[in-house]
Amino acid sequence: MNTNLSAAQIAFYQEHGYIIINDFLSPLELEKWRNAVDTAIVQRNGVKMPGKSVHVGEEDGINEDATYFNNVFDQLLNLWQTSDQVREIMLDEQIGKMAATLADVDGIRIWHDQALIKRPWANPTSWHLDTPFWSFTDRRALSIWVALDDVTLENGCLFFIPGSHKKTTFDNTGIGKNMGGIFDVYPEFRKTKAQPVVIKAGSCSFHNGLTIHGAHANMTPGFRRAMTCAYMPDGNVYNGIPNILPDAYVKALSIGEPLDSDAQNPLIYKAP
Repeated sequence: MNTNLSAAQIAFYQEHGYIIINDFLSPLELEKWRNAVDTAIVQRNGVKMPGKSVHVGEEDGINEDATYFNNVFDQLLNLWQTSDQVREIMLDEQIGKMAATLADVDGIRIWHDQALIKRPWANPTSWHLDTPFWSFTDRRALSIWVALDDVTLENGCLFFIPGSHKKTTFDNTGIGKNMGGIFDVYPEFRKTKAQPVVIKAGSCSFHNGLTIHGAHANMTPGFRRAMTCAYMPDGNVYNGIPNILPDAYVKALSIGEPLDSDAQNPLIYKAP
């Protein structure tokens, strides 16, 4: 893995709220990631995440919005908890160090991983923020997004609004069908030029959880697969939003309680 970060890359991330790293994985590593993710998805048998009774696409046909959103992407979370192969990949200390370095923190925990698969002809992913959905409140939280297929303008590449992480807040604007809805909340970015992330399979990007981002529709008959992981700086506490936390865990949590369970949010890097 290409895990070395230059001072220029770190500075770029902190200024713009994202960074693209080409050739993050070697060809052999890419094949390992693909096999691990594909096998884990089959093993999951449609269960979206451990600890919750939600299945991929189970709302299809209930209403117009459900049909639309179920055709944005297939989303399977915390595969590391149900697959030894994915666990080995996601808990890699080298990736944890990269995330901690970019976030400028001493320790980093996995918040959740997720496979994001845009099927052929899938709908676009509207502009949104990540961190307001999560169970902790930290401006330094971030995610890695690893391309398992070549990502093009035609098949659903990501776009970032550079520098938006400096001004956005923890108010949850949601993810609607209206692509431009977020700019009603953040009109100062309405005329900002978006940065497309066109990358080869095996390359990746990191982005801050408060960077405005979205993705094109998949205008091709092929799949666009990505494996991602969100990271929580160590030391965060529960803010009352359940998000992906298992129901049993949420029942035992109080607001302000540390999110330090290694069974749920493992510490994958701690500075010496």
